[in-house]
Amino acid sequence: MDHTQDAPKVIRDFLVYMSVVKGKSDNTVKEYYFDLRTFFRYIKQSYGLVSKDIEFSQIGIDDIDINLIREITLDDGYGFMLFLQQQRNNSPASRRRKVSSLSSFFKYLTNKKMLLDINPLEALESPKIGKRLPKHLSLEQCYALLNAVDGPYKERDYCILVFFLNCGMRLSELCSINYNSISDNKLTIIGKGDKERQVYLNQACVDALNAYMKVRPVDGVRDKYALFISRQMNRLSPKSVQAIVYKYLNKIGLDGQGYSVHKLRHTAATLMYQYGGVDIRILKEILGHENLGTTEIYTHLSDNQLADAVNSNPLANVKSEKKE
Repeated sequence: MDHTQDAPKVIRDFLVYMSVVKGKSDNTVKEYYFDLRTFFRYIKQSYGLVSKDIEFSQIGIDDIDINLIREITLDDGYGFMLFLQQQRNNSPASRRRKVSSLSSFFKYLTNKKMLLDINPLEALESPKIGKRLPKHLSLEQCYALLNAVDGPYKERDYCILVFFLNCGMRLSELCSINYNSISDNKLTIIGKGDKERQVYLNQACVDALNAYMKVRPVDGVRDKYALFISRQMNRLSPKSVQAIVYKYLNKIGLDGQGYSVHKLRHTAATLMYQYGGVDIRILKEILGHENLGTTEIYTHLSDNQLADAVNSNPLANVKSEKKE
C-alpha cells in the first residue's frame, strides 16, 4: 500500500488488519489512513511537537508510537472535532467518518493488540447529521434524460443511463462491468468491499444492451472484455462516465442543480420503492448495502403519496351534521 509509506508501524499494522481480516476495500483503507494521518498531525501540532511555522500538510507522522498514543485523552478527541469544524470546514458527515476511523483504530489497539488498557476515545460521540431526502429525478425527468441521448455514441450512452436508472448501480460498478459477466439477463458486479452480487436486467436494460453490443467496438479494444468502451478504445473511466451523464443533464436543463451520477442511483432506488412497491430488504440487496439502515434513506414518501394516504382515510369526506 504505497499511500502508507510514511505511516508508523502501529498504523500500518492496523491498515493491514482492516484489509486482510475485516475485508475492507482499498479505498476504505485509504480513507482510514488519511483520517488517522490528519488526527496525528493535529495531535503533534496541539502537543507542540512541531514548529509553529510548519504547514499542517507537511507534518510527518512516521514517528508516532504507542507511548504518544497512550497520552491521548477524550478531550483530544473533541478538540480534534472542533479543529475539523472550525479550521478545516469539515461537514458533519466528514467529521462523523473520522470519528468512525478513530473508533476502529483505538478499538483495535485496545481489544486486539492489547496495547492500551483503556480506550481513551470510547466515549467520543459522532456529530449528528440531519436527515435529508435524497435528491432524485422525477419520472418525467428520467424520460427526458433518456430522450436527450444522441450523437455517434448514442447506443453506448443510452445503455449507460438505462443501467443507472434501472439497476441503481454505483459509478465504479458500472465502469467495471465486463460483457462476459452477463448471462441469462443477469449481471455479476463487484461492489464496495470487493463483494460480488447479482443484478437482474429488466427488458429495458436487455434492449439497450443488445442495441449497444451491435455497435460496440471489437478491433483495437485494449481491454477486450470491458463493456463500455471509450473513443480511445479503453474501458470507460469513472471521469468519462460522469462527463457523459453531466452532458445529458445539462441538455435537459438540470445542470448546476446538484444532480450527479450518484443521484441516478438515488433515482433508481426511489422509483423502485415508490412505483414498484419493492420491499426495503429486497432494495437493500439490489443496491448492495451492507446495513438496512443505509437503505432506509430511500424510503421517503412523495408529497402525492402523503396526500393520498390522508385522503384514503374513510373519514376524509366526513361532514358535520350538526345543525346551526
